Amino acid sequence: MTPERHKRILDMLNKRQVDLTVCMEGVHKPHNLAAVVRTCDAIGVNDVHAVWKNERMRVGGGTALGSQNWVNLHNYTSTKEALSRLKEQGMQILVTNLSDTAVDFRDIDYTKPTAIILGQEKFGASDEALAMADQDIIIPMVGMVQSLNVSVACAVTLYEAQRQRQAAGMYDTPSQLSQEQRNKVLFEGGHPIFAQACQRKGLPYPQIDADGQIVASEQWWQKMQMNKEAWQDLDD
Repeated sequence: MTPERHKRILDMLNKRQVDLTVCMEGVHKPHNLAAVVRTCDAIGVNDVHAVWKNERMRVGGGTALGSQNWVNLHNYTSTKEALSRLKEQGMQILVTNLSDTAVDFRDIDYTKPTAIILGQEKFGASDEALAMADQDIIIPMVGMVQSLNVSVACAVTLYEAQRQRQAAGMYDTPSQLSQEQRNKVLFEGGHPIFAQACQRKGLPYPQIDADGQIVASEQWWQKMQMNKEAWQDLDD
């Protein structure tokens, strides 16, 4: 890993907002999935949650432009499970919904731990999601349409969250990512060939030092160069 890439990854990790996230509920169009993940990476969102109503889809390529490699995707089969998990983390749950209690999305305090529900493209958020949300929000419209594309709505809302958090200095202090998470991202992002080999062979990730280089035992390096079938002599 070059010093320049090491610094860039560290700068990215230090600005990650671990208490800001989105939950995609039934979003199924590949370009929307990819665009949401790409926006999340740009804003500094570390984790994205997805409720799959039918088959689970893969986020990658095209619109994502590799951003899926930097954002953790957590999968669920039910809305209740996903939102309960977020509430356990102390998140305020927001959902775009045109209702009598909805407020302008800019009136929300996004410096609080926040999760934003993104409903399915055609039908929006489910009744269950609306019931579990803490607040309905709206993005003001003065044209003939009443809603934005889901990925656009995500970007508009997240950039307001970024604006508020930058004003509060929340991007100026190192993020609360664990050392384990930081090491994982540094290894996968800085040494992708070795990371793929670890995944293929079932080897644990080594530590990354302050210069971005791999710190591993001689046995680890030997296993990296051998077939898994030949490991027994090393382990004996």
